[in-house]
Amino acid sequence: MSQPIWILGASGYVGTAYQRLLESRGIPFRALPRNVLDYYNLATLTTALHEARPPFLVNCAGYTGKPNVDACELHKTECLDGNAILPGILRTACEATGTPWGHVSSGCIFTGRRNDGAGFRETDTPNFSFRTNNCSFYSGSKALGEEILTGAENLFIWRLRIPFNEVDSPRNYLTKVMRYERLLEAENSLSQLDEFVRSTWECWEKRVPFGTYNVTNPGFVTTHEVVDLIKESGVCRKDFQFFSDESEFMQKAAKTPRSNCILDSTKLLASGIVMSEVHDAIAKALKNWKAA
Repeated sequence: MSQPIWILGASGYVGTAYQRLLESRGIPFRALPRNVLDYYNLATLTTALHEARPPFLVNCAGYTGKPNVDACELHKTECLDGNAILPGILRTACEATGTPWGHVSSGCIFTGRRNDGAGFRETDTPNFSFRTNNCSFYSGSKALGEEILTGAENLFIWRLRIPFNEVDSPRNYLTKVMRYERLLEAENSLSQLDEFVRSTWECWEKRVPFGTYNVTNPGFVTTHEVVDLIKESGVCRKDFQFFSDESEFMQKAAKTPRSNCILDSTKLLASGIVMSEVHDAIAKALKNWKAA
């Protein structure tokens, strides 16, 4: 039997999805929580990688804040540790041991669209970061994490954006839309969780070039369009209420600015990895909805 894949942060929303995928394909893996391997300790991690020689490592560990990114404003040390310092530790250990790896990053390091109206590409500089904007602490820390990984060897950086699937969960974007008292109208790229995991795994499986990839479903969607799809599905029939504008949202519901942005995912498609169109992905999730 081949050496198992390593998954760090395996108990989270994304990490458990990786476990499901690898289990379904019969691929051996080790889900490594911090109480089993202190991967925040460089010496410990490097020694473990030298001894185990995993063929590939997936990093899902990080700090997102619960119930949302507002919590990161109150836990800045943990946020920096998980999103900026840990990627640097992993880079050092993986390069020292020749371990190829993938890092789950975030599309929340952008806001809006490019100046030409298109979605942000992998070559664009983040515009929702500590260096450029009045961003959330979460987004700033994720942008720092990518900066620390610039030029890293044998690394995929996979940008996730507002994940969802058909399973009712506090981390599922569709669940959030249905449960929030009021919503902010915005346009965004989204990532269907299981398609995201499958697509990122295919990056390794197909040996596409290492580098950064926007792993989002093609197209973009507005909050009103999501609500319309929810109503059409019959999953939730409540009277959805919206804030009048972003200033009212910031005054009444949020402690920090939010990233609403569109990402261009054509690089992933050009690598031969296909994800379904975003409206179709949402409709399919709602059609197969599994209530909690």
